[in-house]
Amino acid sequence: MIITERQGTTDRREVEKFDALAARWWDRTGPMRPLHAMNPARTAWIMQRIRARFGTDPIDLLDVGCGAGLLAESLARAGCRVTGIDAAGEAIAAARAHASGQGLPIAYRAAETDDLLAEGARFPVVTALEVIEHVPDPQAFLASLARLLAPGGLLFLSTLNRTPQSFIIAKLGAEHLLRLLPVGTHSWARFITPGELSIMCRNAGLRMGDMAGLVPSLRGGGFRESRNLSVNYIGVAHA
Repeated sequence: MIITERQGTTDRREVEKFDALAARWWDRTGPMRPLHAMNPARTAWIMQRIRARFGTDPIDLLDVGCGAGLLAESLARAGCRVTGIDAAGEAIAAARAHASGQGLPIAYRAAETDDLLAEGARFPVVTALEVIEHVPDPQAFLASLARLLAPGGLLFLSTLNRTPQSFIIAKLGAEHLLRLLPVGTHSWARFITPGELSIMCRNAGLRMGDMAGLVPSLRGGGFRESRNLSVNYIGVAHA
């Protein structure tokens, strides 16, 4: 979930935090319950834009900060050829084991973006969902993602907006009141506004495209796309 220390974008405490959660990543009632609930809406939003840009043929996709593979598996099922990387080795081990049990040919690596950049790797699609708020230098992180994009590629990002609503819902509510997440999962000060994200993308040579909020659905306990960006939101940037 974290990238290189040389660029000031590794937070080893974050790596250790998500390594500790690896064994429970696929427990739908466990600490990753919010990500399980959000995943169908996120996947549908991403795939709609991939198909609009590239058509329906399988496409190579890099999932940065893949954790134990929630998004990677759903994108693989949707027809993408997925490579997933994460600095949290225990999470990668859990991802490999789960994908093997599902018969999904996902290429998982315990790696950082610099490892792929050193190899000259580039991808038409890169995803980094719920990652940027966990790195100490978001601008450096975005710069590394931009270098991994092929010309004309798409970068998908999701994060939390830094608003009073997100502090109440995502920090106090999810961590302290409802105990949906372990206390300390998020730092509200690291949340990023859509305006800030757009500026950082522009500084990295990318053009920010459309954005959508992800809000709880009254049906089935999942999430749905919304114009409300005040808490969780997703966006696409163009190379």
